[in-house]
Amino acid sequence: MTSGRAAWVAGGLIAGLAIAYLCPHVPTYATTADRDSQFMMVTVPVGNKAVGIDDPIDGVFILDFLTGQLKGAVMNRQAGRFTSFYVRNLADDFGVKGDEDPHYCIVSGYSQMPAGQGVTFASGVLFVGELTSGKVAAYGFPWNEAGANVPVPLVLLDAFPFKQPVKK
Repeated sequence: MTSGRAAWVAGGLIAGLAIAYLCPHVPTYATTADRDSQFMMVTVPVGNKAVGIDDPIDGVFILDFLTGQLKGAVMNRQAGRFTSFYVRNLADDFGVKGDEDPHYCIVSGYSQMPAGQGVTFASGVLFVGELTSGKVAAYGFPWNEAGANVPVPLVLLDAFPFKQPVKK
């Protein structure tokens, strides 16, 4: 009876290893986000094989709730310092006035945007929601390993309303 169980365990182990070996290996990626009462920080994927870089790298973006400014940077692999910088005034995009109390939320995701007009986009996008306007917007950014050392505007890719705006 013991040898029968051992044979089933051994067979199951061999079958499991064979399935694991033959199935395609898909890498997993994770982004990170953290927030405080006045700002939020999120990482976003920048490069992967789709944009010609075999080793993925993340950028970091900070959304200042008080000013509505979204700023980010990506480190240069060779220099070991930030060389690509990005900026966007979200208050303008969402129509938030100076006396209003905006409520932002930001997450990152993957989106292989096609290159066009000499611009190659990063492999990730930023999704920003704002409660009082009731909108969600997607932002992309051009990516070049060399960087420019000057802030480049984030590109508003698209937006949609998820609820009615709050009337004051």
